[in-house]
Amino acid sequence: MFESLPTTGYVRLPVVLKVYPVSKSTWWAGIKSGKYPAGIKLSERVTAWKVEDIRALIQQGV
Repeated sequence: MFESLPTTGYVRLPVVLKVYPVSKSTWWAGIKSGKYPAGIKLSERVTAWKVEDIRALIQQGV
């Protein structure tokens, strides 16, 4: 599962959903509820997540 993630840096939502298979709406609802890590706005329409946060989420098994 970790093989498709870079070691460090940021990934966009399609990559996140490949390694943490939930729907987009479930992902956004999870962010709103605090279950999933919030992304970082790179621009008005672009959000990315720290790879370290995604790896931690997977290891927690949430």
